[in-house]
Amino acid sequence: MLQDWGVTYDELEPYFWRVEQMMGIGGKAGNLRGKIMEGGNPFEGPRSHEYPNPPHTATYLTTLFTKAARELGYHPFPTPAATLSQTYRNPDGVSRPGCAYCGYCQRYGCMIGAKAQPTNTLLPVLAARKNFSLRTGCWVRRVLHKDGKAEGVSYMDASGVEMEQPARIVILASWTMNNNRLLMLSRIGEMYDAATGKGTLGRNLTHQVSQFTPIFLDRPVYGYMGAGGLGATVADFDGERGLEGGVLRGGHIRMNSTGDTPIASFGRMPAGEAKSNWGSAWKKAAIRWYDRAANITCEMESLPYRQNFVDLDPTYTDKFGDPLIRMTFDWTDHERRQAGMMAAVQEKIGAAMGAKVTAGTRRVGARYNTTEYQSSHVSGGAVMGADSGTSVVNPWLQHWRVPNLWVVGASAFPQNGSGNPTVTLLALAYRAADALVTSYLKHTRPLA
Repeated sequence: MLQDWGVTYDELEPYFWRVEQMMGIGGKAGNLRGKIMEGGNPFEGPRSHEYPNPPHTATYLTTLFTKAARELGYHPFPTPAATLSQTYRNPDGVSRPGCAYCGYCQRYGCMIGAKAQPTNTLLPVLAARKNFSLRTGCWVRRVLHKDGKAEGVSYMDASGVEMEQPARIVILASWTMNNNRLLMLSRIGEMYDAATGKGTLGRNLTHQVSQFTPIFLDRPVYGYMGAGGLGATVADFDGERGLEGGVLRGGHIRMNSTGDTPIASFGRMPAGEAKSNWGSAWKKAAIRWYDRAANITCEMESLPYRQNFVDLDPTYTDKFGDPLIRMTFDWTDHERRQAGMMAAVQEKIGAAMGAKVTAGTRRVGARYNTTEYQSSHVSGGAVMGADSGTSVVNPWLQHWRVPNLWVVGASAFPQNGSGNPTVTLLALAYRAADALVTSYLKHTRPLA
């Protein structure tokens, strides 16, 4: 089920740059116009520009990780981050302050606006436009269409009244699962059948293969401070780099300093420190090891398989009686081999940091389990491509069968890389917007 995206890296690279400027990404280039740069990721594709901002200030943990990884022969670099490392004004005229390293970032809104999010990067631009309106509390139920043309959407408004919004162009940008669900509920496209391999809508469901290695040090690490994307990364195993043991694709390994919140981080301790997870002995050990624990994390590529897909649930519905989306997904032996290969490296780096690695890496389970956090980066189902027989949208994210319908987001990814999807899906969105404005609006037709 592996397939091309229908767009090359060189075609997409200028849009990566636009996204990085809009968000104010901070990092260090590793391949600048074909020249390998010291301190960056030497395995990345050639970039046309250095990052708009420098990387975050390294923490004790990331410095320790970087030193250990380099001594082992790897190529660590600062993790690119969308939380500003300094005050920054983007090309749209939006200004934001640099991060205060408060530690309450990854799971929270930013009190000063240093973290890039739509409310402080895109909404200020849209709010200034007279032809823009934002309707909150609404629930879109269907795309209205007739004779191969989208005519608008039907939705429930905030007061519970069903409304219809006519439109010359409809853009779905409602997260991976809901993009798929709306297409299915609207009966747009041919549903994928895993038994026969026919159909396109719902195929190539992918996730990320993620795991972490708990490590314990003999000194405080000041883990309560940090920023959402602050970290150091090793990408030596990303993609195909002579991997062993039948592993086709690798991933990246990171040490994060995102801010360990008090309750979530309390109670981490080496194996054997306490006989139970409650009581006075456990409390004493938890206090002793508080702020001396961390995780080396890893996220690996997720390959598409014929048996992994999404469809409409035959039993469960939402409050309006519409079927919910259903995932059919499981790990294979390949993901378990991936996890084993990367776990050995993670534990090796932890030992080189002088840490205790007593509990072993928390790997992917024998079966995929939604009760264990695997990242929220689900992709696929309405994938892009150059062939309408194997994809839902064309390389500009325009629906093959309904040319005035555009489906934007990670639902378009034919497979999922190890890197987080935000910058890629935004680059595809910029490219789609350019094609819509400069080509489609001049000649309303299929672009491929």
